[in-house]
Amino acid sequence: MKNKVYVYLFEEGKAGMKSLLGGKGANLAEMTNIGLPVPPGLTITTEACNEYFRKNREFPEGMEELLWQKLKAIEEKTGKIFGDPQNPLLVSVRSGAVVSMPGMMDTILNLGLNDETVEGLAQSTQNRRFALDCYRRFIQMFSDVVLGVEHFQFETALEKKKHELGVEQDQDLTPEALAQLIKEYKTIVKRAVGQEFPGDPKTQLLMAVRAVFNSWHNPRAEVYRRINKIPADLGTAVNVQSMVFGNMGNDSGTGVAFTRNPSNGERVLYGEYLINAQGEDVVAGIRTPQPIQKLEEDLPQVYEQFVNICRLLENHYRDMQDIEFTIERGKLYMLQTRNGKRTAHAAIKIAVDMVEEGLITREEAISRIDPASLDQLLHRRIDTSAKLNVIAKGLPASPGAASGQVVFDADKAEALGKEGKKVILVRTETTPDDIHGIVMAQGILTSRGGMTSHAAVVARGMGKCCVCGCESLKIDYEGKTARVDDIVIKEHDIISLDGSTGAVMLGEVKLIDPELSGEFQKLLTWADEIRVLGVRANADNPQDAAKAREFGAKGIGLCRTEHMFMAPDRIPIVQEMIMAETYPEREKALEKLLPMQEEDFYGILKVMSGYPVTIRLLDPPLHEFLPNIEELVVEITQLKMNNGDPEELSKLENILRKARTLHEFNPMLGHRGCRLGISYPEIYRMQARAIFQAVVRLTREGFKVIPEVEIPLVIDKNELAILRRDVEEVAQEVMKETGLKFEYTVGTMIELPRACLTAGEIAEVADFFAFGTNDLTQTTLGFSRDDAEGKFMNHYLEKKILTSNPFIVLDREGVGKLMELAVKGGREKKPGFKVGICGEHGGEPSSIEFCHLLNLDYVSCSPFRVPIARLAAAQAKIKHG
Repeated sequence: MKNKVYVYLFEEGKAGMKSLLGGKGANLAEMTNIGLPVPPGLTITTEACNEYFRKNREFPEGMEELLWQKLKAIEEKTGKIFGDPQNPLLVSVRSGAVVSMPGMMDTILNLGLNDETVEGLAQSTQNRRFALDCYRRFIQMFSDVVLGVEHFQFETALEKKKHELGVEQDQDLTPEALAQLIKEYKTIVKRAVGQEFPGDPKTQLLMAVRAVFNSWHNPRAEVYRRINKIPADLGTAVNVQSMVFGNMGNDSGTGVAFTRNPSNGERVLYGEYLINAQGEDVVAGIRTPQPIQKLEEDLPQVYEQFVNICRLLENHYRDMQDIEFTIERGKLYMLQTRNGKRTAHAAIKIAVDMVEEGLITREEAISRIDPASLDQLLHRRIDTSAKLNVIAKGLPASPGAASGQVVFDADKAEALGKEGKKVILVRTETTPDDIHGIVMAQGILTSRGGMTSHAAVVARGMGKCCVCGCESLKIDYEGKTARVDDIVIKEHDIISLDGSTGAVMLGEVKLIDPELSGEFQKLLTWADEIRVLGVRANADNPQDAAKAREFGAKGIGLCRTEHMFMAPDRIPIVQEMIMAETYPEREKALEKLLPMQEEDFYGILKVMSGYPVTIRLLDPPLHEFLPNIEELVVEITQLKMNNGDPEELSKLENILRKARTLHEFNPMLGHRGCRLGISYPEIYRMQARAIFQAVVRLTREGFKVIPEVEIPLVIDKNELAILRRDVEEVAQEVMKETGLKFEYTVGTMIELPRACLTAGEIAEVADFFAFGTNDLTQTTLGFSRDDAEGKFMNHYLEKKILTSNPFIVLDREGVGKLMELAVKGGREKKPGFKVGICGEHGGEPSSIEFCHLLNLDYVSCSPFRVPIARLAAAQAKIKHG
């Protein structure tokens, strides 16, 4: 390991070294090498971080020696010496993971300052106030980030000092006041950690590097990695960069900008800056900044240079860039560029626009969109007809709308969110420590900060609505209230946010479904031209079927008929059918259900005219249609105690007897699915007749209908053969009665391991297979989904026994191998045999990719996930061919 290169100067790296230098380091290297004004610096590699943890948090051999060697090269470039009392080199220290991670260590600026070097800085800049302000900031940042001293202790001292002097802004503090604050800050550190603030610059730098490495495994970073499935072995790089100062007067400043609008994708420069400020002032939300366009008024030459650099960077990287910059005495410096985080709406617009601008190909555009992020576009927005009680306005930081009860801390947001309650996280400003609360919140509201503050960037990345910089909102954390003028909002009060306008409203507002933009439709059209995997939807009624068509579904892959039986007006008839002791009694009840079922199928088949509709015959056990046994016992007991109606009592006692007869110890593996059809063929025959009578009506009306009758839970060829014969007999009867011939197919849902293993035989009597991966996952893993997710799944994920929840992401190693066997068995028996998937996995991108690799014919998912499936199927084709 001794000869490994653990430290690179910026000019020694390049963009392609991202895995070694991290995202920031690789981009700083690239900007340096294309001649942009980047302050000199170095990057300590991700390999050094990983080796640090392998050595029980000791720096790898040779790293320190190389660090000091490379630092000398920076000294030569800048003409300044690290730790020199007369002409000190000061540096910033930033983390730089391969994937941008909000949970990583906060930046440290002005590292290298102490009681001696601060005098040198004051002399070299001829600005004592500036030098002391830098020192004050450095002690606060370093103590917070490296030593773990609570940030608020320094803020309290600062506010107290401003109050004493009767000033409002930090920059109004005199040099004398700053010198006093520095002493107070050092006292705070000594009291908090039991030791003096470190004065040796080399010690400061090594402590900062150690803190960056340690932040790779801090709780907030681990939460973020787990949510975003980022591997834990990537490690983080450390970027050490010579300081340039944006707080040297009114010809200096700092800012953050995006080359396009990250909220809506519009091709305009979007960002903020502060005159006479340091970088963290913008992103930390401590001061509310100015829009970037105002820079043209303040410093026109700098603005023109900046616009040209933005254009150059976007063309170079062929993507929207997120840029940090500093202006020091009229000279522009680029501190960072990276591909900018953006909303799903913006991502789609930018991708489509860049294709039309000739920057990227259609395939690249499709590959750039995270399919899961499309959920953001399918969220609801505020109904324009709703009456709104707007009490405040902030900055529209992340689009969308949300209602929920107010909470003031992230822990509470997480706890209530886990209980299924909708919450709005309200903070003065958010920090990376709030990540767990942001994840569970419906929306975020802050009283400080701009469009590039932490809350805004993280919310946009997660697709959550966010309103920032709502300065009229005064938050009292101790009293758990927020005030806007005379209006007091208490914890648990309901408020609503509109992240597209910045409006904050009292009470819950009416939300409506979204519509797909022209760019979204265009991107999905491109995806449809590329993908080979069909996309259908799961829908049980005409309304869902219509929504599925609107979102581009080419058929229904699963229509669950039991949901039709659950309607309030039908439950009594279904119960009558279940309670029947004889075949004639059961037939009588089924005759009442027949016209209802026919109307159900008529509506769905009509909406899906021209496309196939897979109708699954009754699946759940019959006891699910009867009242709960315990509730029945209570009701019967109360009737007896109150001398209730004898007829009603007799009826309930009969239902209780039947419920007990039907009771099963493990209903999921009990008398359900095709087993019901074997025991009570009349039920399946009634459903088949309802389907075929609907088919006849629609055919005569000129609609093209393609019914697919699906028999659930088959484990053996003979089950399907018996039930198929029943369906075919009914079809012949209806054709004979109506004098109309029609086409249909009969297949089965493959949801049990034995069905996968005997798929070749089952295919002999089936026209198609559809994998029911929800039950196939339960029966393959031996997990009850409700029990696993409610009790022990988290432990399996935390201990990395499983990498993903198998009910969300298809288990390729177990369930996937069974699916592979079933596909092979079916198609060996019948070449070209149609196979699809209709479990919830049909709308999950990784699972869709696996279905593409298995050469399935289609995936089926909920209507709102159809666009995700269309895009993911195209990406799978682009990736694997």
